[in-house]
Amino acid sequence: MPRGRYSLYDPHDRSPLGDEHFQCATGPSGWRYVSQITSPSGTPAGSVDLAIDDLGRPIRLQLQSADWQVRGAAIDGVTWVRTDPTGEHAQEGNVPAHAFTGTSPAFYVALARLLRLSPGGAATRVRLVSFTAPVLAPLTVDQSWTLVARTAHATDNGPLEVDEYQVSALDTGEQCAVHIAGDVVLSAPGVELEDLESPPSTFARPA
Repeated sequence: MPRGRYSLYDPHDRSPLGDEHFQCATGPSGWRYVSQITSPSGTPAGSVDLAIDDLGRPIRLQLQSADWQVRGAAIDGVTWVRTDPTGEHAQEGNVPAHAFTGTSPAFYVALARLLRLSPGGAATRVRLVSFTAPVLAPLTVDQSWTLVARTAHATDNGPLEVDEYQVSALDTGEQCAVHIAGDVVLSAPGVELEDLESPPSTFARPA
């Protein structure tokens, strides 16, 4: 069960946004990731609880940022309920999209699991609903994902396979690289892995 800490920063000017203290685990029914987010000063700033099934579909998403909350799942595309700080109003949403995304590294792992790309294969287009702190407002985005390379690195616990993805925003053409080992993100825009207490878990490769 990997646990550790990611540092979060603005990918444009690299100003610090805080830390995400996480733990995650694979199982016969899928994968679950939970985390607590702290601000640069160390105060609590939110949380993430994401569970996906064995096919990579989001079966439960719970986000909290300040007083805003989102609960969602893959129902008729993706469906969610967003609650305002007063708790008096809840806004429901539904989009014919593949999954959710946001600033948490959990979303990269979940989407890689959903797509199950092969190295050197064609780019795959996905539609996602993004929630970004602090207000978690939903935004529909289209991305293109390509698995550029899969490289084995020698470790004390045996070979560690690292997947390098190229992710493109289809509205702006902006491209970035995402490196994932098992169920841990090594690096991505706005994300750096700072501490890891145990090796990443691995997913079974598709037959």
